[in-house]
Amino acid sequence: MADVKLADLLKLEKIEELLYRGQSWDLGYRALFGGQVMGQALAAAQNTLPENRTTHSFHSYFLLPGDANMPVLYDVENVRDGRSFSTRRVRAIQKGRDIFVLTASFQHTEDGLSHQFADMPVVPCPEDVEADIKFYEDSLDIISDRMKEAISYHKPLDIRTVQSIDPMKPEVSEPKRYIWMKANEKTQCGINLNQAMLAYASDYHFLATSLQPHGISVRNRQLRMATIDHAMWFHHPFSFDEWLLYSTESPFSGNARGLVRGQFFNQQGVLVASTMQEGVMRKVEKNV
Repeated sequence: MADVKLADLLKLEKIEELLYRGQSWDLGYRALFGGQVMGQALAAAQNTLPENRTTHSFHSYFLLPGDANMPVLYDVENVRDGRSFSTRRVRAIQKGRDIFVLTASFQHTEDGLSHQFADMPVVPCPEDVEADIKFYEDSLDIISDRMKEAISYHKPLDIRTVQSIDPMKPEVSEPKRYIWMKANEKTQCGINLNQAMLAYASDYHFLATSLQPHGISVRNRQLRMATIDHAMWFHHPFSFDEWLLYSTESPFSGNARGLVRGQFFNQQGVLVASTMQEGVMRKVEKNV
């Protein structure tokens, strides 16, 4: 398979005004990867903005599982363009049904009061951490055929989990995870593309942090796991072809739900983005 690029996935086809179509990648999961829908929905909204406005936040809900074998339609509603802020709502549609909704807010750059009350965790540098993809490349005899076929679609990102977590046999651990991430392609195409790429990447390994205190693998066939909602705030510009540290933790799980929050730091310790997500975590009695 030829090299695939994340920028191509986020380049949407314009069908008509405020209506776009995006291709889909099958990452080997039970349903369409949520990060894809977030990144493409944000890209669709960005395509409708006045000049010089960039994302400062979005809030989204996952309504139905997506089909990775089908494209996704994105219907954008222009809610408001004010003097400083713009608001967009986006519906992601497959088979005539809404599978995802996103509301995003955009702002032009302004000077203002500024502080950071968040410290970057002290962790090994990314060059000293093994790439996550190597586990799958070295385990072709035990992973599913679908995951073997999907490996190429994971390669646009270089993801390196600092802790040694065996996805097949995880041990009980505190609900914290540190992950180095960057895109394996140049992203000098403006802040919008970098933000859409980070929205895509922010769904990687995120909800799985809630499983760590329970010692359960994401590949446990009795586990039903799905994102309910995902929110993201962008604080500073960044280039996603440079390393970012994704620091995630889960303060709570219960009632068949897990809550996770995350912070993205650049290598200078600047907090560039924050995330929150809640998802279903349910064990079924039968192995189906």
